[in-house]
Amino acid sequence: MNSMKLITGNSNLALAKSIAEILNTDLIPASVRYFEDHEIFVELEESIRGEDVYIIQSTSYPANDHIMELIIIIDALRRSSARRITAVIPYYGYSRQDRMTSGRTAISAKVVAEMISKIGADRVLTLDLHSVQIQGFFDIPLDNMFIAPVFIKDIRERYDVKQLAIVSPDVGGVVRARVIAKRLEVPLAIIDKRRESAGVSEVMNIIGDVDKKDCIIIDDIVDSAGTLCNAAKALVKSGANSVAAYVTHGVLSSSAVERIDGSVLSTLVITDSIYDKEKLSRCKKIKVVSIAPLMAEAIKRIANEKSVSGLFI
Repeated sequence: MNSMKLITGNSNLALAKSIAEILNTDLIPASVRYFEDHEIFVELEESIRGEDVYIIQSTSYPANDHIMELIIIIDALRRSSARRITAVIPYYGYSRQDRMTSGRTAISAKVVAEMISKIGADRVLTLDLHSVQIQGFFDIPLDNMFIAPVFIKDIRERYDVKQLAIVSPDVGGVVRARVIAKRLEVPLAIIDKRRESAGVSEVMNIIGDVDKKDCIIIDDIVDSAGTLCNAAKALVKSGANSVAAYVTHGVLSSSAVERIDGSVLSTLVITDSIYDKEKLSRCKKIKVVSIAPLMAEAIKRIANEKSVSGLFI
């Protein structure tokens, strides 16, 4: 393996340590701390001159703090003469603000992309972007990893595939769900819904046969969990034997954990792209699968100038 260094901010230290362990390396010792007025201070505690450096930092809650940590770490690395800087962002915050939904609004996903690109990152590695067009917001190479291989492996281990139906919770997620349904060779269903306002949705119709099926909803983000729980309830009313969900990024804001705990969902599987131990301890229905092996392999391939897309063939 070519010379490579890993560093992390405060967003997901457990994931960063897991990736470092798989790659048989240590995290760069660094101080990423806050002054009393909440300004962020970053200091590297060893030389990284001429190194290929990977910053592991999800921009999850508190999103603004973690974005600024990432930006300042990039600047510290650039000023310390790192040869190449790759921002590894398992969860890309602001990704749902990828277009103007009404007049006089910002495209915040583009703003964050500009900050990362212009401050000095050479490359971005991320996971399951909310919309693939976000790749075009960056003027530097971006590798968007797909969670499908991780979910497919876990589904095969947990379920009798012959009884399954994969479900997309909306029309926008059909491509994501179809990939998994095709690999598992199971039917695909789609939930047609009408969103009355942000975070509030009403299930209108189910396209496809879910009667007497064990349904698995596939999505990229679970935030308030309102849409997910409504979808699960509609599937049960349509004759599904059981409903589980596999969602890449567990934002789980507000009362999402309690909503999931009281829902008809049998299980919610999320990844550790965002990790909040306190929230997860409050709901036995939520299971976590690790993305550390997938991200570690992608980092290793980038370091050795090998194809990342080969992971999904």
